[in-house]
Amino acid sequence: MELTDKIIKLKKEKKAILLAHNYQRPEIQEIADYVGDSIELSRKAVNEKEAEIIVFSAVDFMAESAAILNPEKKVLLPSPGARCPMAQMLTVDEIKKWKALYPLVPVVLYVNTLAAAKAYCDVCCTSANAVEIIEALNAETVLFGPDHNLAEYAQEKTGKTVLPIPEWGFCPTHLLFQPEDAQALKTQHPEAVLMVHPECNAEMRRMADFVGSTSQMCRYAKESSAKKFIVATEEGLLHRLRKENPGKEFILAYEDAVCPNMKLNTLERIYLALKEEKHVVTVPEPVARQARKALEKMFELTAK
Repeated sequence: MELTDKIIKLKKEKKAILLAHNYQRPEIQEIADYVGDSIELSRKAVNEKEAEIIVFSAVDFMAESAAILNPEKKVLLPSPGARCPMAQMLTVDEIKKWKALYPLVPVVLYVNTLAAAKAYCDVCCTSANAVEIIEALNAETVLFGPDHNLAEYAQEKTGKTVLPIPEWGFCPTHLLFQPEDAQALKTQHPEAVLMVHPECNAEMRRMADFVGSTSQMCRYAKESSAKKFIVATEEGLLHRLRKENPGKEFILAYEDAVCPNMKLNTLERIYLALKEEKHVVTVPEPVARQARKALEKMFELTAK
């Protein structure tokens, strides 16, 4: 029996669902119950009332969010070493330091943070809704972490003062995209539309025809009349873009833009995690309770 068939059989037997982030390997996306961005996936899991196990093929903070939002389900992370480098950049001590400097300023944290950090913020956001969340707050200054490029983008869009914590937080994969490479591709493909993730630097965002999250890129590509796109985000998204838009061409803006942590997950690891129900993600209840408030506040502000 093929490994994919074994996973599908196990999922059925154990009442499990497989969630795969847009940056996962193509073969994982193909057998996932849902493919999307981190919070889309956690929300899907909440709605899966019959599921008892969630296998989250992604990185640590995403599986933590699923565990926080689904306390009655068992959440498995196939590769315990799949850790988001940017999420590690923001510590609780760093948040406390900035809160002491700006005691009346709300703290907005990107979901790309660990649960312990989320427990110390007022509200979470995603790359898709960061601007909307900050605009919804009754404050002209906000503390925002950990991605300084997304903080800068949110400041440009809202006109508010968005202070990055830490000042240097970044995504190593999105930092690989540089305007010189994008310009060379635009010269080769002048009809192509350049789509850029807001975690990219300011020069890349200024060049872009469209700036958005992975889910927003998928929507934009589908609705656009353009036939060719240059894409500045992790290469895993191109599988989904090509699958959903068979008549369109997608070119990676930098061919080595691969997140090694996202790619730690494999079919073999998913099978073993599900078979043995190992690598269970747990968040201490006091931390989970506070972090859940920040996530639910995000849902509340974006539902209006």
